[in-house]
Amino acid sequence: MFVLRNVGKLLFGSSNQESMIELPQGQLYLVRPLSPKGYSELIFKDASARIRRTAQDYHYQLVVQRVYEEGEAELLAEEGEDAEADADVLAGERDEKTFLLDEALHFRVENREGSERVLAWRDLSGDAGDVYEFVCDPTIQPSQVEQFEQIARRCQYERKYRKPHTTATEEDLAQFQFDEQPIPQASPIHSPTITRSLDPSDSMVLGKPAANTRVKRENVRETGTTPANTSKENDMKPPAVSAHPEAREILAAEVAELHFFDFPSGTFVLQDAAVTATVTEIGDWQYWLQVKSSDRDWLGIPVVADINPVFNFEFLSFIFNQFTDDGSAYSWLLRFKDQPTLERFQDGLLQALWEQLNETKWSKIKDKERDYVADAFNDLTMEDSEQAEEEEEEQEEHAEEDEEEEDDRPRSEHYDSDEDADDVEYKPKDNDVNKQLAVGYKHDRSFVVRGSKIGVFKHTPDNHLEFSTNISKVETPKGELFSPKKVMLHNEDRNLILQKDSEPNKLYRMDLEYGKVVDEWTVHEDIPVVTFAPENKFAQMTHEPTFLGISKNALYRVDPRLSGTKLVDAQLKQYVSKNDFSAIATTGKGYIAVASNKGDVRLFDRLGINAKTHIPALGEPIIGLDVSADGRWVLATCRTYLLLIDALQKSGKNEGKLGFEKSFAADDKPQPRRLALTPEHVAQFAYETGKGVNFTPAKFNTGEGAEETSIITATGPYIIEWSLKKVLSGRKAPYLIKRYTDDVKADDFKFGTDKNVIVALPHEVNMVNHARLKRPTRESIAGDFGIAGRRGSGRIGTPRSGRYKLGKEDVVKEAF
Repeated sequence: MFVLRNVGKLLFGSSNQESMIELPQGQLYLVRPLSPKGYSELIFKDASARIRRTAQDYHYQLVVQRVYEEGEAELLAEEGEDAEADADVLAGERDEKTFLLDEALHFRVENREGSERVLAWRDLSGDAGDVYEFVCDPTIQPSQVEQFEQIARRCQYERKYRKPHTTATEEDLAQFQFDEQPIPQASPIHSPTITRSLDPSDSMVLGKPAANTRVKRENVRETGTTPANTSKENDMKPPAVSAHPEAREILAAEVAELHFFDFPSGTFVLQDAAVTATVTEIGDWQYWLQVKSSDRDWLGIPVVADINPVFNFEFLSFIFNQFTDDGSAYSWLLRFKDQPTLERFQDGLLQALWEQLNETKWSKIKDKERDYVADAFNDLTMEDSEQAEEEEEEQEEHAEEDEEEEDDRPRSEHYDSDEDADDVEYKPKDNDVNKQLAVGYKHDRSFVVRGSKIGVFKHTPDNHLEFSTNISKVETPKGELFSPKKVMLHNEDRNLILQKDSEPNKLYRMDLEYGKVVDEWTVHEDIPVVTFAPENKFAQMTHEPTFLGISKNALYRVDPRLSGTKLVDAQLKQYVSKNDFSAIATTGKGYIAVASNKGDVRLFDRLGINAKTHIPALGEPIIGLDVSADGRWVLATCRTYLLLIDALQKSGKNEGKLGFEKSFAADDKPQPRRLALTPEHVAQFAYETGKGVNFTPAKFNTGEGAEETSIITATGPYIIEWSLKKVLSGRKAPYLIKRYTDDVKADDFKFGTDKNVIVALPHEVNMVNHARLKRPTRESIAGDFGIAGRRGSGRIGTPRSGRYKLGKEDVVKEAF
């Protein structure tokens, strides 16, 4: 994690630049194991390594300094024409190498045969696989090296979490133990002088940016970053640039490289080695990003949430999307020369994005909240897992697919006994589409709302959906037909609570045994119902009669047993200011999470009191909310990203308590993990479908006694499943996808498992097995339609099918 400001007091001691530990003697090498010629370069023949503090709290440097023999420095300085200039160089990089001690370095120690001990860390400015190695002199004691490594882990912990290492457990520090592969052997042979190449393995292929600006044609493979002058025949071209609005104020202006994502090759293509990226204010709460060089105007776009901004500090890159007026989508990458430059640009970009979303000046929020926003937009999942692990997972998935012989193609909602078994095409009998889904907890049933009808589907033992019955008329007790706006299962799945769009103060109870609405409840004459949730996460499995509701600025309990209005006045928490509440969820114990259209989240342990924890907003409205059964994880859905929030307190007087139970310290708010599709995938989705990201409310898999392991949501025709384990371990793009022919209207896990997902399409309902979801690639994003394109010379690839062909065994028995 990368921070932009000081957020606390360092407890190692004073924040001067003194050394904390030193290894006095060794040799420094730069090893390039993946170089085409293969070599290692001796940087310092005699050197010392140490860790020192910086002037910024929680920031430390790994420093390797050249050690001169007596008189050597003066002799070298005299060799140049200008002794004073050379002396300055000697005092700089020629004398010392400094590295910000961050987990991105993958700092590690290896004990080799004999007494040789090696410190190694990544060369973040080099090619993939390049590492610096400090080979300790044999006189260095093993205990000194061990202590050096331990202090390095503590420093990385403080930088990542911005708090003293004394709050860390051994498990916390263990995450900074990087021993995923042996450290390559260094050789004292000097390498030849060659032009640094942009190696494909260090390029941005679906998310990993190029490491260097200078490219040699012979070092480029099809899977790598392609230089602009070696574009293939099918390379895409950037769109034309529209006129730029007049700027009121410049928020950021920095020099960078510009790369453009080429869909056919799946790579970023270097367009310009030196452009100026400028963020400006152009109107009231309106902002503009312009990129141009000395001889070309490259692009100009408004700064809005749809640009899907991602900052990757490991590769000094900013990745974002551009949408043109015709609905086309493109993905760009800016790569900056160093971290301070990227941080300055990030400051300006995030200020613009924040002010555009919130219509509030960035300067009015506290520094800690700015850090909170900045950290959320950093790429927290920078590290790919090892290839062996991925291959093992692929084998497991394929094995599971082989075992699962069932066909998970969509089930239509039309049955015709005369239709051909191998060619079932249908058209809906009305203009309605499926729009809501309620999955049963107590019984194996799913309920799909379609206009003023509700389809009931049974979950079969072999994990299929079987049409059960059709509730053909949803109408009030007075006989008025209506289409439910919201639904919730209740009372052991015997009832369905419904809301009518035109009557926000009323709710209806449908008796599912009779298939009719039997009660009409007025919640309150003056307080409407925005949405509602069960008393606790598994309340629908019981006879619990009450449930919770929210209005725009109130949280309350609804008790249908009350006479008259059903809102419980004694358990009403109403705010004077308009909080614009939008979503609510509960834990297994009945703790309550409430989110708003402002983007913030409040955590309560009970009704009628102030929130124990208030989690600041990033900007986008929250349209859905879920909570793990134990209350550890809060999952908020925004239109273009998800937020995963850890509610467990890990330090301070409330250590071990949830944010629902006790308040977080003012300087220790939980940091959200922003789960977003990579900008390249967003652009490819739009390239295939003509649509941007618009997530359905995300949900955890759930079940009594079951652990939450996965998150499900959808955007357009794509089901997206996040692996919680991969998210928490820092995997890049830790999600799987499945494409359908139509947009997904609603989705949820089958109760008690993360292996099966129930999906409602406009005219079909389906239960899909987890094994059918694939890693996002050009092929899986294109689905069964070939790799599609809507620009240039036409579609790429050959469409295999316009839609699924449904056999008789795939179709439900009755019209729905």
